Amino acid sequence: MNIQTAKRLETVEEYYFSKKLREVRALVASGKPVLNMAIGSPDLDPPKEVLQSIRDAVGKEGAHKYQSYQGLPELRRAIADFYKDKYQVSLNPENEILPLMGSKEGIMHISLAYLNEGDEVLVPNPGYPTYTSVTNLVGATPVFYDLKEDTNWEPDFHSLSKMNLSKVKIMWVNYPNMPTGASGSVELFKKMIDFAKKHSILLVHDNPYSFVLNDSPLSILSVEGAKDVALELNSLSKTFNMAGWRVGMVNGSADKIEAILKVKSNMDSGMFQGIQRGAISALHISDDWYDKMNAIYTKRRVLIWELASLLGCTYDENAKGMFVWAKLPRGIDAIEFIDAILYQQDIFITPGDIFGSNGKGYIRFSLCVTVENINEAIRRFKHKELQFTSNTISKS
Repeated sequence: MNIQTAKRLETVEEYYFSKKLREVRALVASGKPVLNMAIGSPDLDPPKEVLQSIRDAVGKEGAHKYQSYQGLPELRRAIADFYKDKYQVSLNPENEILPLMGSKEGIMHISLAYLNEGDEVLVPNPGYPTYTSVTNLVGATPVFYDLKEDTNWEPDFHSLSKMNLSKVKIMWVNYPNMPTGASGSVELFKKMIDFAKKHSILLVHDNPYSFVLNDSPLSILSVEGAKDVALELNSLSKTFNMAGWRVGMVNGSADKIEAILKVKSNMDSGMFQGIQRGAISALHISDDWYDKMNAIYTKRRVLIWELASLLGCTYDENAKGMFVWAKLPRGIDAIEFIDAILYQQDIFITPGDIFGSNGKGYIRFSLCVTVENINEAIRRFKHKELQFTSNTISKS
């Protein structure tokens, strides 16, 4: 019996990685030695203190009951302490912080809290595909704004101001940027805040990469007046290698957090208490943690640069975060290129096209790959010629 699905499903497709990883798994199952260099899923372990905290929490009284929608008070205080220490931002743990089951959940909650059908949303191009898909799912309309290499992957506010912004309700921003690695700055954040105030737009800064290969972590909430128009999403996934734990947060003024809580409290419950206890330990970890993690990523990035160079790519050595965003030689189609690599060299890399039209001609490497596997990828390209049929090239 065929039950018709909701029309909203016509506005989205299955997430690229969900679909492509099935193809990759099939290749692995057939015996292919595929190296996955596409996904930003940390392969390193969380801090030992975090693992011990969750072990200790499992046996505590009340640990397995429903948890508060707002999370443990101790977790909210830990988030407030973290923001004060790392970003010099003061947050009231009672009403300016809402823990989330990963920041991806927050994209949906914020959209449901603020968007009506017909509203418009400024979405970066290139940018995280979920901004677009969630906008479509709630019946709003994505309006893409350009990020380009020649302007350091930053918005052109002069051009944006010339647009009809009367229906725009939310603007998504993300620095350090994914996929490009552009770092952002206090000056950029000030421009964003001024723009949002002028046009009565809710600015949502997605900030999961600020501690990965970045000596100057920033929060948009550190800008004076930011809480009037801005929210910030953050996550423990990348900073503490806790992607599978699903721990994130949204921070901002009390009225905005209250609106998001109305949605969250009707859609899910609080996180398992043990996970919250582990998150508290992570947020209190010493600075040695960041130094050790980034030392590993630094070694990997140097090798990824070597690999990118073998493919004839160019890249920005000043980029931040856990990816290398690399530009292919002119005229090369990224999707065809990465498929050729997948089926000839058994290496999976992300095509920039999935992040928007301004991602065409780029590919993205993840740093969540061991040194041994990166060296193996380099070896494969040095010892086996890549045959490329459309826009033909060969690389040895």
